[in-house]
Amino acid sequence: MNMNLLAVAPEVIIVVGVVALLMIDVQWRPGPRWWAMAAALGLAGATAAVILQWIDYRGDAAASFFGDMIAIDGFGAFAGMVIFPLAGLGLMAAWPLVRSQGGRGAEFVTLVLIAASGAHLMAASANLIMLFIGLEVFSISLYVLAGFTRERVDADEAALKYFLLGAVASAIFLYGIALVFASTGTTSIAGIAHYLSSTILLRPGVLMAGMAMLIVGLAFKVSAAPFHMWAPDVYQGAPGGVTGFLAAGAKVAGFAAMARVLTVALGARIDDWAPAIGMLAAVSIVVGTLLAIAQSDLKRMVAYSSVAHAGFILTALVAGRGGVPDMWFYVATYAVQVLAAFTVAAVVSGPAQGRAPLSDYAGLASRSPVLAAMLGLLMLAMGGIPLTAGFVGKAAVFRSAIDANYLWLVILGVVSAVAGLFFYLRVIVLMYMQPVGEAAGRIRVPGGARVALGVAAVVTVLAGVVPWPLLDWLRDALPL
Repeated sequence: MNMNLLAVAPEVIIVVGVVALLMIDVQWRPGPRWWAMAAALGLAGATAAVILQWIDYRGDAAASFFGDMIAIDGFGAFAGMVIFPLAGLGLMAAWPLVRSQGGRGAEFVTLVLIAASGAHLMAASANLIMLFIGLEVFSISLYVLAGFTRERVDADEAALKYFLLGAVASAIFLYGIALVFASTGTTSIAGIAHYLSSTILLRPGVLMAGMAMLIVGLAFKVSAAPFHMWAPDVYQGAPGGVTGFLAAGAKVAGFAAMARVLTVALGARIDDWAPAIGMLAAVSIVVGTLLAIAQSDLKRMVAYSSVAHAGFILTALVAGRGGVPDMWFYVATYAVQVLAAFTVAAVVSGPAQGRAPLSDYAGLASRSPVLAAMLGLLMLAMGGIPLTAGFVGKAAVFRSAIDANYLWLVILGVVSAVAGLFFYLRVIVLMYMQPVGEAAGRIRVPGGARVALGVAAVVTVLAGVVPWPLLDWLRDALPL
């Protein structure tokens, strides 16, 4: 068996950190400072490992190991460079929630670390079976995190809905793997690609059914319409402190898995799946935009807008492998933005609370100028205003779609983006032009949330003003 410990180094480091954290916490109960140190060391070590992977195995040096189960390439390495820092920012934003849980705080940190390792495993998998294992590790951790507080009925409801619908999506995805295996005789992503490029299928019905099920299973994870119904309820019901990582991590891991499966394993059948992805993108953009307009809760509004953003990201994938760098730019920058948006909601409404009524944001500029400015920047970026990462991301994915002759999808996306400005600008109007309630006082922003918001602001502005270095860099972030 071709083995390379660097291939599994990020996951091994995370597992060692998790075991050490739990054992020491059970034995000595050292408290939140130890949890923070263990999480920081684990995530820093995992990030260092994926940076080494990027340096050694990007481009033509990409390879797969452990029986072609794990790939080391620029694609998986970049995914890790997004996922592990996101987990760190998510923990910083959620730290008031962690502290409020007492002894259970160590369990919360552990679940975030395990979810991050599962998310990276999804991106680095070179086999559909390994991809499924990573998906389950990631998803089960999020199911528990969604209902972690156990103090509110809506949190329990969110966790149960997420679990039940997630189990159905996983079963569909697994059945899709079985049908693809029946058609090609292998679950290796490279093996499937080789078979389909060298074999003419006279009766491709089984393969087409398997392909459809794989797309449906992954579309659920990225909350693309019409497989998005779980997202608004889960995002609203889950504790505010965890929602940011839940939303951002699901986008990164889901789109990484989808891009590798479609552009590598099924790349030879792009004429079959690209129209389906185009329709999925169109439905997501329209449904997400229209339903976001009608919301009166910030978390539900961002949840429906994330459905529209899933559609924008899918727009890049209709171009196949050539659209992967543009997809990565959009996913990476949007993940930071959505994490920051939910961080603001957690600070304003409370880290353990679920609902975040828009009325709570009336006059926010006078209660907390920092939060209002940050949320205003995020709304402008998500709306695609120039000089923000959101504008560059939309321009990039539209360019990929035009190159693939999907002009109709680009026109639909532009019109929907303009319509979406309504609900983004409405939040800014509330914060700066509506009077604050009589009982409302000033809001204190915790240190961890300040760091997360500061990083998001830098990424949003920097990637919007000078995006070319990142766009050029991402040309090496292609799947094996």
